[in-house]
Amino acid sequence: MLTQSEENYLKCIYHLSSKSNGAINTNAIADSLETKAASVTDMIQKLANKGLASYVKYKGVNLTNKGEKEALKVVRKHRLWEVFLVKELGFNWDKVHDIAEQLEHIKSTTLIDKLDKFLAYPKFDPHGDPIPDANGEIAPNPTTTLSILKPGDVCTVICAKDTSSDLLLFLDRINISLGTQLEVVDYLEFDGSYSVKVDNGNPITLSTKVAENIFIDKL
Repeated sequence: MLTQSEENYLKCIYHLSSKSNGAINTNAIADSLETKAASVTDMIQKLANKGLASYVKYKGVNLTNKGEKEALKVVRKHRLWEVFLVKELGFNWDKVHDIAEQLEHIKSTTLIDKLDKFLAYPKFDPHGDPIPDANGEIAPNPTTTLSILKPGDVCTVICAKDTSSDLLLFLDRINISLGTQLEVVDYLEFDGSYSVKVDNGNPITLSTKVAENIFIDKL
């Protein structure tokens, strides 16, 4: 069984690897985790001894297949908890990351599988990041935004494209969250804005910029 610290390192290396084509420098890991390079070297050696990572001095670190699978388990838990916190407990989109950082270390596979089923197997977290399934498979990134819809079209919100606090706070303020149903009432060519019903309520106006930053499933 992995320690919380080992899981954090695996997740960190996984995220850094997704942005790089080569091995990950230990200094990059130290910067990301806000720790000392010597501590990183010690942990990498532990992960290597467990067959979770490979390390070549002066070249860097890569996760093994086993290590990547373990990292994806942590990522899956983190992103599922973010969905749960926003969709079921009403947390603001920009407030869930730190809480999910704690919940991601729960060990029960049964709990996580039941959580996934309860949430109807979401493909993306509130910030648009894909959620690995139980087999570690990841769906392609979402591509359909509210901005492509026409008057009369109906959709549900699956995530936000721009995860800046300003956008997430704005969406919270107008009651748009994960699973919210939107109906496009009108498109105003003058300024490119949209008149939209939120969960069958009174129409509100959304700018093109906002519409382009809401990923949806068209119904």
